[in-house]
Amino acid sequence: MLHAPADKTAISPRMGPNAGRGTPAVFTAAVKAMIKAAPAILAAFSLSLSTAQCASSSGVTKEEVRQILKENPDLVLDILKDHSETVLEIAQQGNMLRKRKAMLTQWEQDAKQKKVVNLEGRAFRGNPRAPVTIVAYSDFTCPYCRQSEQTIAQLLKKYEGRIRVAFKVLPKEDPVSVTAARYSTAAFMLDPAKGWLFLDALFSGIDQYEREGEDFIKKTTESLGYDFRKLKAEAGGSAVQQRLDADSKEADGFGISGTPHFLVNDLMIRGAVSRDLFEEAVDKALQLAGKK
Repeated sequence: MLHAPADKTAISPRMGPNAGRGTPAVFTAAVKAMIKAAPAILAAFSLSLSTAQCASSSGVTKEEVRQILKENPDLVLDILKDHSETVLEIAQQGNMLRKRKAMLTQWEQDAKQKKVVNLEGRAFRGNPRAPVTIVAYSDFTCPYCRQSEQTIAQLLKKYEGRIRVAFKVLPKEDPVSVTAARYSTAAFMLDPAKGWLFLDALFSGIDQYEREGEDFIKKTTESLGYDFRKLKAEAGGSAVQQRLDADSKEADGFGISGTPHFLVNDLMIRGAVSRDLFEEAVDKALQLAGKK
């Protein structure tokens, strides 16, 4: 699976084998869009500047150059292929701007709709009485979720005392994801403080866990001071399953179909987004709470 760039939305489905494999499609879509909008691109693109300058010196107007390129799209395609990295940067920047605009509009509606989240018995990172609660709907096998964990850690430092974080796991329908979810949930239920250490160990060691399976779980739990047999029994119990089912039902109620998703008080963040956009959500939530 590919890690998603920090400035674009990335959502890993809760099921299916092709999560995180969208980069080639992004490039193809970007190229098609660039070809379709070639005149506008060349006007904004640095290549167009040099083209126009050359045209001017030879007595050809910019409009004539644009018309030639419209009639010969293969020329545009050749330029785009030669500057594929720049094309992707432009596509990503445009996607980021569209994402931000859409999300800001969405947050205006979110602010009017109270989200009821069940946090009874949940462990928090940060100030347990903070005015802003970030609820992460996540999955250990999702690369975008691991990326977002790093962003959350940075937010906890920047907004120390003003935010708290809760974690809800939404596993995909595969044994690796489900087993990780069950053990993590059990770890939190047995010892909330150690639960966060277990979560960190799973996220950072997910590749090793996928290779070693339960042996990795056993070594991790023992290193954290858990009784592995007790943890295993808890992971296979009804209480863990009930919590996972309840979190899944809650997520469905919010229209969450993949990971990661986040609630920042009542504001929804869909997918892995840039730290700047995440900070905008926190700032808005603080403002709405009268704490900014």
